[in-house]
Amino acid sequence: MEFSVKSGNPEKQRSACIVVGVFDPRRLSGVAEQLDNVSDGYLSNLLRRGDLEGKAGQVLLLHHVPNVLAERVLLIGCGKERELDERQYKQIIAKMINTLNETGSMEAVCFLSELHVKGRDTYWKVRQAVEAARSANYTFNQLKTKKEEPRRPLRKLVFNVPSRKELGIGEQAIQHGLGVAAGMDRCRDVANMPPNICTPRYLAEQAKEIADSYDNLTVTTVEESEMEQLGMNAYLAVGRGSEHESVLTLMHYRGAADEQAPIVLVGKGLTFDSGGISIKPSANMDEMKYDMGGASGVIGAMQALAELQLPINVIGVMAGCENMPDGKAYRPGDILTTMSGQTVEVLNTDAEGRLVLCDTLTYVERFEPELVIDMATLTGACVVALGSHASAVLSQHNPLASEILSAASQSGDKAWRLPLWDEYQSQLDSPFADMQNIGGKEAGTITAACFLSRFTKKYTWAHMDIAGTAWNGGANKGSTGRPVPLLTQFLINRCSQTDSSE
Repeated sequence: MEFSVKSGNPEKQRSACIVVGVFDPRRLSGVAEQLDNVSDGYLSNLLRRGDLEGKAGQVLLLHHVPNVLAERVLLIGCGKERELDERQYKQIIAKMINTLNETGSMEAVCFLSELHVKGRDTYWKVRQAVEAARSANYTFNQLKTKKEEPRRPLRKLVFNVPSRKELGIGEQAIQHGLGVAAGMDRCRDVANMPPNICTPRYLAEQAKEIADSYDNLTVTTVEESEMEQLGMNAYLAVGRGSEHESVLTLMHYRGAADEQAPIVLVGKGLTFDSGGISIKPSANMDEMKYDMGGASGVIGAMQALAELQLPINVIGVMAGCENMPDGKAYRPGDILTTMSGQTVEVLNTDAEGRLVLCDTLTYVERFEPELVIDMATLTGACVVALGSHASAVLSQHNPLASEILSAASQSGDKAWRLPLWDEYQSQLDSPFADMQNIGGKEAGTITAACFLSRFTKKYTWAHMDIAGTAWNGGANKGSTGRPVPLLTQFLINRCSQTDSSE
């Protein structure tokens, strides 16, 4: 779909359709009032007859409105004007896209970007509309023999902004929105692939496919033989029961001078997690293909970064692995010596993500990073604590945690900080090793982060638990594309900091 911005009067738009809002109860938005005035009360007469109340998500498609050049006018219910928030705004945009795809309007001018959303400016509204529109159109049908497509899908969408001086802001919002949307689509495509296709090697292949399109993006891999030489025994132990070899994939994006220390994004890439010897219940086990949501999020963020060509150095790391039970699988009771030299007693083989990540976090020390953020579908406890609405953020570095939360707020990709106090560390005490790989029933998300923190002493670090946000289950099963919006916004903000300091 093609996006653009313009500034003009609604009645003068020569378009297949123009889209305006109506508030509950039966109150025209400012732009809709303009149409009503030029059409001699055509819209207000319809509302008085009860054709549309204005409740959020209601739609009414009109043809040949008097004195309006557009072929159609689509009225979208926006709910109570004072209650129009970010969530409802994105839902309204999605409803608009789905409706336009059904009407046969192949191009439209959207005036919903002029609605007042509390605390949000034109940039935010246009960018969120682009992302919401692309998300509404996303389908994963690569493996279906019969693909259903809209009859005459929307091809072009123009966002109207209040004044010509905001055209530049709107164009930047579209650019950023398209970059994020491209990353989210890539994240979803990779995560939705079944585990017989999406193996650790497949993650590396996807990274190389992206890198082929950009001169400043290269990919390297660390194979099992090199892992053995490096002493990455915890990582290797997790994949030992699988016929698919573990692969650590690194995407090197160079957008700034070589001397600028890189930001490192690390993603847990368990392409399937059976739980190993501590096998999971069979119900919904198919969703454990999404246990590589951290890796797919990193791939998506790197795709967005390359699309936007941000002036920053970033290394995206995908810790690809598969956790399966067989005669070679690691066991509860095993003691592993990690790459850092610290030893771990395994009490549960289903707490495998932290074992893959701990060696990966040690490995990335060699890049002398400015900071490291890891993301992982790490704990069911995170879903209990925060549900499916917010990712958890844990860090002992307050400025970094604040930056991540700020990016979450700006992008609409919600996150919430949990404590990472030393008081929780004792839950990992082991009588036989330096630590054990689980900390008991209490504060499971926090103790998992405590475990990882022991391998991040040499750089600034934050952990994101995305177990509740990386995918949806049930009837709407599928990858959400998160945390690509948050990560991309974080990197955009970092570039702004660099620009302002120069």
